[in-house]
Amino acid sequence: MRTLHAGAFAGRPADPGELRGVSKKPAAKRGDIPPGTAKKVVVDGVEVLLCNYDGEIYAVEDVCTHDGGPLDQGQLMGCKIMCPRHGAIFDVTTGAALTMPAIIPLPTYTVRIDGDDVYVEV
Repeated sequence: MRTLHAGAFAGRPADPGELRGVSKKPAAKRGDIPPGTAKKVVVDGVEVLLCNYDGEIYAVEDVCTHDGGPLDQGQLMGCKIMCPRHGAIFDVTTGAALTMPAIIPLPTYTVRIDGDDVYVEV
């Protein structure tokens, strides 16, 4: 099992439920998120956007910090997602708000991969 986090890699084996906040149920299958795509999932009531950038899965909250709109209908361009409502761009690897009108970064979440199962810590 690999642990991936936006911008940081822990890389130690772990049971998906051993950390507080890690769902014991997979949020998605890795095969459902090909490179260059994003998939919206709900984990413990939190809307999360799983983004496959360069073969790695990153997780950010699926809510634009500018106006609260969903990001899952936005365009993923490399490591950046554009909000479809007002064009704010965020880095999915760090959550950073890169362009106006957004100035607040997106919350990011730790992702754990076990085979084809994708787990998210919220």
